[in-house]
Amino acid sequence: MNPYNRQAESTQDVNGVSIACFGAGTENIDTVTVESFGDEWLKFDAFSAQEIKNAGDQYFDIVTNKMLNPHSTVLDLGCGSGRWTKYMADKAGFIEAVDPSEAVFNAASVYGNLPNVRFSQAGIDTIPFADGSFDFVISLGVLHHIPDTPKALIALMKKVKPSGFALIYLYYALDNRGLLYRLTFNLSTLFRRVVSALPKGIKHFVCDLFAVFIYLPFIGLTKLVKVLISGKLYLKIPLAYYRDKSWNIIRNDALDRFGTPLEQRFSKQEITEMLIQAGMHNIVFSEGEPFWHVVAQKK
Repeated sequence: MNPYNRQAESTQDVNGVSIACFGAGTENIDTVTVESFGDEWLKFDAFSAQEIKNAGDQYFDIVTNKMLNPHSTVLDLGCGSGRWTKYMADKAGFIEAVDPSEAVFNAASVYGNLPNVRFSQAGIDTIPFADGSFDFVISLGVLHHIPDTPKALIALMKKVKPSGFALIYLYYALDNRGLLYRLTFNLSTLFRRVVSALPKGIKHFVCDLFAVFIYLPFIGLTKLVKVLISGKLYLKIPLAYYRDKSWNIIRNDALDRFGTPLEQRFSKQEITEMLIQAGMHNIVFSEGEPFWHVVAQKK
């Protein structure tokens, strides 16, 4: 039986895995950003089981068995490298992993052997499933790279069944940070605008340099402060989030931060309002990093 609610534009075979391609859309999309992420996930195309577990445990800390369980039909929108799909594979009934970029083909080549996962190429405007199809929808680190995030959130939440759930991660507007932290971050944003416009090879090289000369020193300072000063002062240091992350994750996130052309940020209040507008309620934010990831239920 055809699982899609419309005909695919084409299909592509990757190591025996057939991928239906529906196009990325033309309305609510930034094609340069999509291409950038396709390049990123081709460079960082594999994560260890421990890396996936550690990251997944942080993002899914507010997800309960009621939200995600072996009976759940799941949509992973913006699956990228496929790591969140992999994290959920032994927790869900069936997962539709969807991404608009070329990364979806690589994700299928790495995780195409998962028996309860199907990969498709589509964007927020071309999601090939009927409204109300999914018990659980996730989109982690994706919708803030779309021109009209509120509109994208409405479109995605339509795919959730009544009383179903969603897990969303949107970059925070530093609304829980102090002035010095915000000033430091704003400086990094200026670098991002320059670096993201560089040719791919140069951009990747520069972001690796940032990982070495920006990320690692801040991480070292975080660890030193944690040892020398009691309490949680170390958490106020920029990039403290990466204090226990692998070198692979650090390099990947440096490219993600400085190599992405389009990036938006939202406060907790703004995210709450967008979710309500999208027909969600029972909204719960995690108090842990990364900020902000949030679960909500469809009315």
